[in-house]
Amino acid sequence: MATPTDDAPASDMMSLDITPDMTVDDIDMPTPVANNELVPVESQPNNVETPPGNPETQQPNKRRKKKSIVWEHFTIEPVGAGCRRAYCKQCKQSFAYSTGSKVAGTSHLKRHIAKGGCPVVLRNQERNQSSPFSAPSKVGGYGMGAHTPKRRYRTTAAPYISFDPDRCRNEISRMIIMHDYPLHIVEHPGFVAFVQNLQPRFDMVSFNTVQGDCVATYLREKQSIQKVIEAMPGRVCLTLDMWSSCRTLGYVFLTGHFIDSEWKMHRKLLNVIMEPYPDSDAAFSHAVAACLSDWSMEGKLFSVTINQPLSDAAVDNLRALLSVKNPLMLNGQLLLGNCLARSLSSIAQGALTSVQGTVKKVRDSVKYVKTSESHEEKFLELKQQLQVPSTKNLAIDDQTKWNTTYEMLLAASELKEVFSCLDTSDPDYKDAPSLEDWNQVETLCTYLKPLFETANILTTPTVPTTNTFFHEAWKIQLELARAAASEDPFISSLTKSMQEKFDKYWKSCCFILAIAVVMDPRFKMKLVEFSFSKIYNEDASTYVKIVDDGIHELFREYVALPLPLTPTFIEEANNGTIKAEDPQGGNLLASNGLGLTDFDVYIMETTSHLAISELDQYLEESLLPRVHEFDVVGWWKLNRMKYPTLSKMARDILSVPVSTVPIDSVFDTVGKEMDRYRCSLRPETVEALICAKDWIQSESVDTSTALVKMELPI
Repeated sequence: MATPTDDAPASDMMSLDITPDMTVDDIDMPTPVANNELVPVESQPNNVETPPGNPETQQPNKRRKKKSIVWEHFTIEPVGAGCRRAYCKQCKQSFAYSTGSKVAGTSHLKRHIAKGGCPVVLRNQERNQSSPFSAPSKVGGYGMGAHTPKRRYRTTAAPYISFDPDRCRNEISRMIIMHDYPLHIVEHPGFVAFVQNLQPRFDMVSFNTVQGDCVATYLREKQSIQKVIEAMPGRVCLTLDMWSSCRTLGYVFLTGHFIDSEWKMHRKLLNVIMEPYPDSDAAFSHAVAACLSDWSMEGKLFSVTINQPLSDAAVDNLRALLSVKNPLMLNGQLLLGNCLARSLSSIAQGALTSVQGTVKKVRDSVKYVKTSESHEEKFLELKQQLQVPSTKNLAIDDQTKWNTTYEMLLAASELKEVFSCLDTSDPDYKDAPSLEDWNQVETLCTYLKPLFETANILTTPTVPTTNTFFHEAWKIQLELARAAASEDPFISSLTKSMQEKFDKYWKSCCFILAIAVVMDPRFKMKLVEFSFSKIYNEDASTYVKIVDDGIHELFREYVALPLPLTPTFIEEANNGTIKAEDPQGGNLLASNGLGLTDFDVYIMETTSHLAISELDQYLEESLLPRVHEFDVVGWWKLNRMKYPTLSKMARDILSVPVSTVPIDSVFDTVGKEMDRYRCSLRPETVEALICAKDWIQSESVDTSTALVKMELPI
């Protein structure tokens, strides 16, 4: 706040009008003089010239120069009798300064310079990326005594950030990608009005512009993913998830699973490919071929996992593609024809349907309690009176997700005593489930529990390794087989269908799951032998031999792979920094394989038997202690020097995915469908929006696990 003029009344001189947005420079404090009278600070003698035309020049010996930095950007000029205004030197705008004895502060002048009000200053700031004004952090002495306390007034105003339209466009595109907003939001009147009021100088982009911005964001993110894939030392495993649409078009979601050079697990959505004829025998194989070509991953494909039953012709096409793109990997046998999440959902949904009458009774009872506040209060009072120890809360289920129905039944069964007595205190409650109904619910929950626990593993943010699911799968297979042979007619009828469905999954995937658990040094072949003896009884040895032969065959194929040349060595050889000439003057490091192809063959032939024994040595060594928190990928990283070939094989096997669906769809009972709006967009735009969202979200999620902490076996 500026100091009043000399002819202002004393009461005015002592008045300090302070507003919350003032800074310390806005307030001119009175200064004591010799006769202990207070006079304005601007009355101190000062021989510095003031701006021309300023009335303050009339008393140069009684007024000092204004010290606020704003006066470097403003001049004070009279505009009438007793009225003066401050003029910006840059844009010539005028602002109130004084009227009679009332003097305005300087906060509004500072805001004009520092907060983007002056267009001239703003243009200079955007060019120089620096603010021309910054309030001083400390106040000068102003002639005050050393012991006179200074009054400081702080402001919480945010620092000035220059307006950047390109940054705004980038944030709009990321907003649309992250939250699945329609691209046309930039043309919606409400959104346009909001942006214009927020920043009038922003020129709102059109649909075509924001579409291009979203694709540009996708391409930037894709470059970083491409670098990770190019540096991938092993192979990639693909999952294929087919989405339907209202236009009878199919959209294949292809997700890559792999372990990078730092032994970290990755799960990246690579492509979303539109298939005009999703029911054709070539739809999946075409999508896989397009993905491999797009990411330059020919020869790096290890396995394929799909989410739905295929015709024999479609399976043959995929196996042929696996054999062509990666001929050494068991001749295309690493094809998982079933998604674990979809299989579990199908089994659970079938079990719930088989007792749908009982489930409906429980659901109606839960709805009766949860849809009325008074009913819920009576229910809780009765629960307290009966002293039921359950801590579960009732919730109406979402019938598109089977886990919500399971949790509803589980909570209701623990509170069955309350439901059984509710009709005594609430005459409006009728049709309570009978004792037989509750027994059926408890039996149903008993056999849904292992399915729920297994599916729940798929919802963890970290990527689980393949060996994890062998433990879950063989237990479910054994438990359902035993239940199907039960003498209890209800248990037998309930679980027989469940066992038949899961048996199809087990036969399709037990081979790759068993190979994966062999790569776990806590179990190796021992768990395979034990579990198969429980499942197959006297035929167990036959199935154990299939796994043993398969893992040895796969290992021999890894041994037969050519020794890779490091990029550094190739670069040095091409630059001529490494040269080796034979006595005849020829260059041994020829361009075709550096002239050492025969030597590589010799090395493989002479060491193949030793390399094969690397697997046998691993299998013959004693098992590691069964530590619950065990990082199997970290163990192979620590032991990669001891098992150089086997560790490469383990890295690929442990990254084989068992599920094709994203985390939020693990419990879905209905297939995924592309919404009507996205079906109207170009396929390239749909792919850019969906893939970019997956990559941006995964930036903040670390899918790696901590390295195992244990001593290396000698």
